[in-house]
Amino acid sequence: MPIDPQASLTITGFDWVPDFARGYVRDLRPRWACEEIGLPYAERLISAVKRPQSHFADQPWGQVPVIDDDGIRLFESGAILLHLGQKHPGLLPDEPQQRADALSWLFAAFNSVEPMMFELGQVTLFAAGEQWAEARKPSLMAFIGQRLDRLADALGARDWLAGPFSIADIAMATVLREAGDTDLLGERPVLAAYLARATARPAFERALAAQLAAFSDHPPGPSDSTGETP
Repeated sequence: MPIDPQASLTITGFDWVPDFARGYVRDLRPRWACEEIGLPYAERLISAVKRPQSHFADQPWGQVPVIDDDGIRLFESGAILLHLGQKHPGLLPDEPQQRADALSWLFAAFNSVEPMMFELGQVTLFAAGEQWAEARKPSLMAFIGQRLDRLADALGARDWLAGPFSIADIAMATVLREAGDTDLLGERPVLAAYLARATARPAFERALAAQLAAFSDHPPGPSDSTGETP
């Protein structure tokens, strides 16, 4: 596995999250990218319960991931994937049009698909049972379905979005996983098969195992939170 405490690249993640979030925290994305190309990285685990004040200087909202790549710091998983893809061979196609397609799909995953998946989580998990959430759910599901139909049409019979597997597929596959237990993918076999191919990759399995292994079994208390306190 690429995890190496002496690596020049450090990925910041959380040391604990609730069970429903395990395997879905966004530091999975740079972990997966590193695993795809065998790029060593170190972990910096912080408390999600009492986040170190210094972390807000690197990520204004206190979220993860953040990376430190030999002194260059980035936040937002899309920016991190783009940075890694441009710096390291194997994450972006070399052919110009395929490379352009990969960049387009990278942004599409986060701008055209993920916001609706985030809202889906709000109405089905965080606000489940509330009147406004139940009223919103049918129209939201219909809208997401339309977006996914267009995605399925665009993917067609190809294995990956831009020719070879790329950071665009890391982005889109992690977004599609957020459909959870809904029928959104089951009703669209092209996308279900696409996600199955992506998550069957050994690099994904290693990245997922690394994230899960980082989590403690219980949230840290005031006396054992990671890093300095605000």
